Formats: sequence, structure tokens, C-alpha cells
Amino acid sequence: MGNDTAAQEIASGYATEGSALELGAVVVDGVVDPTARVRIPFATLNRHGLVAGATGTGKTKTLQGLAEQLSNAGVPVLLADVKGDLSGMSRPGEPGPKIDSRAHDTGDDWTPTAYPVEFLSLGGSSSAVPIRATITQFGPILLSKVLDLNDTQESTLGLIFHWADKRGLPLLDTKDLRAVIQHLTSDEGKADLKGIGGVSPATAGVILRALVNLEAQGGEDFFGEPEFEPSDLLRLVDGPDGPRGVVTLLELADQAANPRLFSTFLMWLLAELYEELPEAGDLDKPKLVFFFDEAHLLFNDASKAFLERIEQTVKLIRSKGVGVFFCTQLPTDVPNAVLSQLGARIQHALRAFTPEDQTALSKTVRTYPKTEHYDMEKALTSLGTGEAIVTVLSERGAPTPVAWSRMRAPRSLMAAIGEDAVTVAAKGSPLFGKYGTTVDRESAYEKLTARIAETPPPPAPADDAPAPRAREERPEPGFVEKAFASPVVRSFLRSAASALGREITRGMFGTRRRR
Repeated sequence: MGNDTAAQEIASGYATEGSALELGAVVVDGVVDPTARVRIPFATLNRHGLVAGATGTGKTKTLQGLAEQLSNAGVPVLLADVKGDLSGMSRPGEPGPKIDSRAHDTGDDWTPTAYPVEFLSLGGSSSAVPIRATITQFGPILLSKVLDLNDTQESTLGLIFHWADKRGLPLLDTKDLRAVIQHLTSDEGKADLKGIGGVSPATAGVILRALVNLEAQGGEDFFGEPEFEPSDLLRLVDGPDGPRGVVTLLELADQAANPRLFSTFLMWLLAELYEELPEAGDLDKPKLVFFFDEAHLLFNDASKAFLERIEQTVKLIRSKGVGVFFCTQLPTDVPNAVLSQLGARIQHALRAFTPEDQTALSKTVRTYPKTEHYDMEKALTSLGTGEAIVTVLSERGAPTPVAWSRMRAPRSLMAAIGEDAVTVAAKGSPLFGKYGTTVDRESAYEKLTARIAETPPPPAPADDAPAPRAREERPEPGFVEKAFASPVVRSFLRSAASALGREITRGMFGTRRRR
């Protein structure tokens, strides 16, 4: 079978009736056929995907190209811009010989194009718009992952959250949680947990030390208010050919020392979207595509229960119209239960320098459909920069043939635009007024402490007042009992209760359900 015939046979498996995202052109025996198109139907993007490959193989450029086409189609995108390389999406690309050659190889009518980009960062002093989450909203399960707690410590943290939830005390930042833990391990606080367990000083000490480390790594700037609303990811703007999806670039900022927080925050966003979005069923195109970069950080050392929640979220969120692409170096970084749900596979070159690399390569080969056109082990280690082994779900829901694909070049600038340009863009964003200034209001626990200090002593009884009835002796009231006895504090708690609801309810990951 000739190369052209083989390429066309492979490409026939990628033919679609509806609109599709163009990936590139088929390569067979080193020869590319520009007419043999490799594509992903927009209707199957909510079946999720994987973009994998070693450093320097073109993975970031693939993400950039995918995000561009999604934006053009009116689909908002979230991209984790870990290294700051994707900021050039806000500028048109620069033509040149390499771009011309790639456009010729892939049959692409390449045109330099800029896209609507929103620059966000996890708190800190970044030039992008800072976004935050409160401790209460983040919940005990995801926070335990960030703090690297074991099962016993996670259970204790859950008890602490439960106590705060029952009393309508929102934990806004790390100092609130630290104050609550210190209270519950004090003599006054131990009585508050009577009947539902206790907090051992040793476990509390571990959690407090982990909190201090988190604060030192920038967590103090991230946890707080105003809290980010995930619905702000679903924005559209007017474009020359109709609505365009906003591309949200999320950078690490001051969290570079704590990538675990970054990956867990992405999971929090995904969990929030699952809780908030209505059921959508099968759509012609997704409402949002979520690129989950550095995915291995989420799965490393994760408990069985945590992995089960991730698996369930990925499985269920597709019915909300959200597509999720996990991005990592090796497919083996993603657990099999999650990997089996990823319909699109875009695998850039793998390295096989060590026995562990060779094992990962062999496992990767076994996850692809059988093909008579490629020696898969050889292909996966021979791919050039900007080439990938691809298989996706067709419109019928069946896997497409394996295709060695030369990927299209992005149409936006493939370089960073600089911090000053990001600052200008961020300050011109409608989100800057919403999230740009930190709100450091007193939290419930701080208000309780302040009210106790300010509560005046009760007035002395009048001479003609009736003698008080005899009552049983009871222990000296503790900290919280004194607080609840204060009319000022009770008034505050009533207003807090109306804002939070009678009782906080939590979702699959322990995140607070918004009302």
C-alpha cells in the first residue's frame, strides 16, 4: 500500500459530518499528506482527553493551537500557563519560513490571529489578576491534599470543618483555621467537641506546622477574599466572525514553590463547576474546555478515596458540557480509572533512556488501538517536534485509527509578551475591579473574639428584684459558650446564618455548596 493510500485510509476514520477541531495531517513513513486531515469532532470534546509528551516535544504549542480553535468556535478555555509561555495568545503570530513550511505540510490557510485572553494568577504579587478561594469553600478534603496530610490527619481536619460549619463560622483564610484549631485544643475548646470526637494535640501540631509551611509558600496570599466565581470562566466576547470564547490563562505567580496547591486548585475549580452547572446532555460543542496541566501532581500520593472522587467527577462533569484534558509527560502519570475515560489521545515523543522509561513506553503502546501502519514503540520515540501520535473518538463514539500527525502551527504569537504587557491587559480586564483588591474583612471567629472583649458586664440586680431560683452548679462556660451568651455576638451569628444558610452543605470533594 502506498504512503498516500495509507494516509487517506487513516484520515477516513477522522471524517466528520459536524464541525471539528483540526489537529494536523497524517504522516506515513516520514511523508506527510496535507489532504489527510486529523481532527477531533467538537461534539466529542466533552469525552475528555490527554496531551502528553516529554519536555521540548511541542506539547505547549499543541495546547495553544487547541485553545485557539476552541476560542474561534465560541468555546471558553482554561489553560494553566505554568511557564508563562502562552501569554502570546493575545497577539497575532509572526510569519516566517518555519510557519510557511508547517502550513504547507498541514494544508492550513495560516493567518496571524490574536485571541481574547484573560490573565489570572493564584493570589500573590503577579502582574495578572489575582484570584483566591476561602478555606471554607476549599473544604477539608482538598486542603488535606495541599497540606499533604495522612488519613488520620485528614479525618481530624474534617472534624474541625464540621465544628465550624455547624456554628456558622466561615474560615476565610489560614489564620482563621489556625485560630480555630488552637481553640479546639485549649481547655475551653475541648468541651465543644464532646460527643463527636476530639482533636489530639499531636495531630493539631502536624496540621498547624503544615499551615505555617503553606503560608511561607504563598498560601497566605491565596486563601482569602474576594473568592473567585468559576462562572467567570464561561465568558464570550464579540469577534469578527461571531462570539469567541475567552481564553483564561492561569499562572503560578508566588505558588511556584508549591505546585501541589496549583494542581489542587484546578481540581477545586472543576469540582465547583460540577456543583454549579446544570445538566446539559450531549451538545454540538462543549460549554468549556478545561486543560489540567501538571496532572501528575494531583495524582501523586493521593489516597484511594481521593482518586475515586476524581474519577467520579471526570465521569459526571461531561454531562454538564465541560471537556477536561489532562496534560502531563507520561500517560502512566494518570491512573487507569481516569485514563480509560479520556477519549482523545495526543501523545508527543517519549524518551526511553532508563528502564523505567522503557516500562512506561511499553505501557503506553498497549493503550493504543492496534495499527498495521506503524511500529508504535519506534514511532513514539521517533516523533519530531510538533508531531504526535493521535487517536480520538469519532462522531459514532468509536476510536479512530492511530495517526502519526504533523500538528498545525498556532496562529498567535508563540512567545511570552512580557510582564508589563500582562499588567496592562490585566488592569484593563473587567475582572480586575472584581478581584484585583484583597478584601481583609474580619472573619466570624475574629469577630467572636472581639465581641467577647467588648461585652459589658451584666447590670447589678435591683433591690426589689425577685431572688434567683436555685439551679444546679455547672462548669465555668467555655470560650464559645461565653460568645453565644453575648447579645451582640448572637446578633452577628444570626446575620451570618442568613448568609450561609442554617447549615453548610458540602459537595463531592468537601467543597461548600454555594447558595
